[in-house]
Amino acid sequence: MNLDFLNESQRQAVLMTDGPVMILAGAGSGKTRTLVARIQYLLEEKQVSPYQILAVTFSNKAAREMRERLAANTQMNIGTLQVTTFHAFCAKVLRMEATYLGLSKNFTIYDDGESQSIIKAILNKRGINQKELSPYTVAAFIDGLKNLGYYIGLTRSAEVEKFAEDKRLFDIFLDYEGELHRSNAVDFGGLITGVLNLFKSYPEVLKKYQQKYRYVLVDEYQDTNRAQFDLVQQLSQLHRNVCVVGDEDQSIYSWRGADIRNILGFEEVFPEAKLIKLEQNYRSSKKIIEAASEVIARNLARKGKQMWTDNEEGEEIRIVECRDDKAEAEFVGQEIRKLYQQGVSLKDIAVFYRNNAHSRTIEDALRKEKFPYRVVAGIKFYDRKEVKDMISYMRVVVNKKDSLALTRIINTPARGVGATSLRKLEDEAVRLQLSLFEMIEKIVESPSEFKHLALSGKVHSAINQLVHLIQEVQVFEGQNHSPSFSYEKLLNESGYFEVLKADKTYEGAARLENLEELMSAIKQFEDSETEPNMVKFLETITLDTTVAEDGSTDQVSLMTVHGSKGLEYPYVFLIGIEENIFPSYKSLEVGPVALEEERRLFYVAMTRAMKQLTITFAQGRLLWGSLKFNGPSQFLHEIPSQYYKWDFYQTGSKKAQFDSYARFDEFDQTPSYKSDDVYHSDKVYQTKKAVSNLANYPSGSKIIHALYGEGTVLDTEGLGQDEKVTILFRDGIRKKFMVKFAPLQKA
Repeated sequence: MNLDFLNESQRQAVLMTDGPVMILAGAGSGKTRTLVARIQYLLEEKQVSPYQILAVTFSNKAAREMRERLAANTQMNIGTLQVTTFHAFCAKVLRMEATYLGLSKNFTIYDDGESQSIIKAILNKRGINQKELSPYTVAAFIDGLKNLGYYIGLTRSAEVEKFAEDKRLFDIFLDYEGELHRSNAVDFGGLITGVLNLFKSYPEVLKKYQQKYRYVLVDEYQDTNRAQFDLVQQLSQLHRNVCVVGDEDQSIYSWRGADIRNILGFEEVFPEAKLIKLEQNYRSSKKIIEAASEVIARNLARKGKQMWTDNEEGEEIRIVECRDDKAEAEFVGQEIRKLYQQGVSLKDIAVFYRNNAHSRTIEDALRKEKFPYRVVAGIKFYDRKEVKDMISYMRVVVNKKDSLALTRIINTPARGVGATSLRKLEDEAVRLQLSLFEMIEKIVESPSEFKHLALSGKVHSAINQLVHLIQEVQVFEGQNHSPSFSYEKLLNESGYFEVLKADKTYEGAARLENLEELMSAIKQFEDSETEPNMVKFLETITLDTTVAEDGSTDQVSLMTVHGSKGLEYPYVFLIGIEENIFPSYKSLEVGPVALEEERRLFYVAMTRAMKQLTITFAQGRLLWGSLKFNGPSQFLHEIPSQYYKWDFYQTGSKKAQFDSYARFDEFDQTPSYKSDDVYHSDKVYQTKKAVSNLANYPSGSKIIHALYGEGTVLDTEGLGQDEKVTILFRDGIRKKFMVKFAPLQKA
């Protein structure tokens, strides 16, 4: 087999076939090419049967690509070669050995939605309100346990003990596992922990698979969790021919369970392991690679590589300071136009951002420039579920005949208006020739006239509250209140904000960030209009988002930095590089370990660029509708000055958000904003008694509400602008209000 197409380190990685080997493969160093060549060498030169090789990675796409490359490069039959994902491999093992664990061979694999359904049923059975304990929080807890490799009956490790301290969640986990077993089913995490359980409980089964697979190879090893690490270790214990390929500098998925200790501690588990470093980069210019290497060298949790390249010197990195996020997006749009006019294909251009919510301003700018774009591994901003939900609330406010929008929100968040009740309401609306909202208005006004619908008390209460909320906001709109004021009232009093705040998962936080960005979009609209209102705002975004789609593949790519891993583009724009955004406020609060992961993420972003890297930040950015000054990211100051040039972009728009601005370094750079001030945690911790004494409407107060009449304050929480009150009205209705929105006065 001719290996002349490989460099010296790559050849070494191919030829060192026996015993444990760790290949540290830096960004753009030809990792896949090396791994494919290693498998080919085992087959052709070492005459290893395909049946005896197991190669695992993380996605079907990666497994398929590796298998296709092998098929193209070797004349040997690779029919029985296992190139697969962790989950697919474990599913196959469990099908073969199902009876050992009390499963039948045709067990069901539950997806995330089905797992959620079981969790919700358990919560209902236990009488736990989903607002009090989100099913997403429970699912994250269960995933966390399974990522650590825990299954019922296993002795708890110190880490599992820490998880199990929350007895209520752990008991729900036990119920959940019991329900899965009764249903002859496993979830995704259970595929791996199921095999671990099998191997631990039945050593003879483990020995069979150890003898079968003489060579085990793992791609993207830095992304493995503890359960996957245990699986690899057990499978390779007999022959010890295990080869792991990864890059500790690209370990960016701790929030999904990835454990960087797997790669840092590999040589402790396999003391005889040989370490090979692939340090030559084939992707980027020298300036980009050297600058990125200087940044990542500040991390302590790394094995240590010195990336280098024979590529051309290349351009300096551009760091561009913009007035605000609107100017930043305008700058990126104009720069893309310049590149396009110079003959650069749009498919060679990418824009990266730390959080999905930050795509909105760039999408607006690209639509303005009439450039087609795609959101890679994501959804366009105004197509995201939570954004469409809140826009539907606004649509019902401005047009109560919009039954499509009302159908979307009538049970969002869940109020107990299920499909059966909704069908009754729709049928009655058709019979009376009314819109759906007019129908529920009539039920609220005269419930006795609609007894024949047999709606439950819960449904009556739900539509009552929804109708009154929409009517109150309609009154505000009629009084020329700002659309942002109405939006905030809808978000809070609909219960939508409360439900998402209770969801402590990564996805829940991302959804809240999108709703925060929607508030910023409304605020920017208000700044650009002399007489802003909700009708005009909805019209503006509808017209903007209905631009004809370009069916070509020549599109600008937009994505989060997480989504960019494994990709490369000649021209990269990295936006929003500000303290509290990148690195995120969470990482700054958690400490050095989290900050190092943020630095790895920044390194990943930098090393996607081949020819040109442009990094932007805003002096001021709209966050949750308020202008915040976070300052440039500390990572920018970690790039040595010889690798970049620092520019200032003066917005070309007629109406700038700031009258005058100097360079940012003339300002106080102390972080002034943490977005958890808005929704991630309560800002003030007071005893109920203390809150009640300071509140505008303390518990026991008699009040008059403009729509509901007289009532008594049952409970008060928060202070000042955040004060919320729960009120019991004379007719027995109990409602919760944010004081700053509610038409209240003391009796």
